[in-house]
Amino acid sequence: MSNTKYTLCLKNGQVMINEQLVRTNVYITDDKITDISDKNLESEKVIDCSNLTVLPGVIDSQVHFREPGLEGKETLESGMLAAASGGVTSIFEMPNTNPLTITPETIEDKLNRASKGAWTDYAFYLGGTMRTSPNLSEWENLKGVCGIKIFMGASTGDLVTATDEEVEAVVANGRRVIAVHAEDQMIMNENQKTILGESNDVSMHCIWRSPESCLSATTRVVNLARKHNRRVHILHITTDKEMEFLSKNKDVASVELLANHLSLHAPECYERLGTLAQQNPPIREKKHQDALWQALNSGVVDIVASDHAPHTLEEKSETYPKSPSGTPGVQTLVPIMLNHVNNGKLSLEKLVSLWSYGPERIHKILNKGRIKEGYDADFTIVDMNKEMVIENSQQRSKSKWTPYDGMKVKGWPTHTIIRGNCVMQDNEILGQPVGQKISFRETM
Repeated sequence: MSNTKYTLCLKNGQVMINEQLVRTNVYITDDKITDISDKNLESEKVIDCSNLTVLPGVIDSQVHFREPGLEGKETLESGMLAAASGGVTSIFEMPNTNPLTITPETIEDKLNRASKGAWTDYAFYLGGTMRTSPNLSEWENLKGVCGIKIFMGASTGDLVTATDEEVEAVVANGRRVIAVHAEDQMIMNENQKTILGESNDVSMHCIWRSPESCLSATTRVVNLARKHNRRVHILHITTDKEMEFLSKNKDVASVELLANHLSLHAPECYERLGTLAQQNPPIREKKHQDALWQALNSGVVDIVASDHAPHTLEEKSETYPKSPSGTPGVQTLVPIMLNHVNNGKLSLEKLVSLWSYGPERIHKILNKGRIKEGYDADFTIVDMNKEMVIENSQQRSKSKWTPYDGMKVKGWPTHTIIRGNCVMQDNEILGQPVGQKISFRETM
């Protein structure tokens, strides 16, 4: 490729290629990776990566950016800015907005909004409901759609598909992956009456939103997926029994974990953080967290994401249960998980598989998720030895807080490169928004 004009060279870094770190150079022409070589080839721009690790761009496949409808909490632009600041190159955003993202018109509206301030590449989930189910086979192929999302239990927003009849209507229509918030609404409604009652104790959050409600919903949707030969992706698993069940059903179900559930546990998180630790499904006791880590390292888990779900500090300070569920996380996903690598909880190779290869495989993303010739030039460059303290003041989300405020971590993103454009270097945002909608092999 000696005649190729290279626009960028990532020089002399430890580069993650096919789950192996290799000391080499990566050459980019415009928006694509065009050569991977230890040769010194001429390039218009060079980034010295001698003491850095070059990873495929991190894909955060579950975020809530609140636009349209709740722009006071977050906008698409501020959410993507926070993502880029934390080393994330692509995001999948959820449909529980106002209006709900459940039609071609609402998808098009989000795409138009995103295009005006996209600091990362992006795609959007289409909400699945019984009412829209007859159209899903067609609508799931719309440009910029990463898959179908169903909420079996009420969470932030108003998009609940609770009964087997409602869930089956969605599962039976279409072929692309369905992402599932698996909490059983009927069980939680009963628990709210009999267990939570009039309690204002936030530590009750993981009790009335019980492990049984999660296992019930997960079992029900996986059985329906098997009936209709449909792929389902079970989001933010929190319980030991769910993991045991899913380990036996990997042929139809893929599995996601959140950084929060791997990093925080009850009751300590509620004692220390109060309602700042409140999210759905809830952060649970250490025995459940241990089961999540075991499943992750044994290969049951496919993806790690943030489930970035911001609310203002004023809203979070409401007395439980009036306080809303959800925490920010897109900007802290990378350092929190790198810190786990440095603490020996998982390998860097495994982590890259969970936040780059996993989303690429499960969602059939076109030309992303790997450092490979012909792929988009998306990179998350990190300093594995850099020690930093995470602080609220660093957060570029409109919420301006993180449950990890004051936490010292080892491992930090130094550059975010999106299709050959360096948009973050050493915690500074560079240039202009260059993000574009993501393409998928199933819709080409």
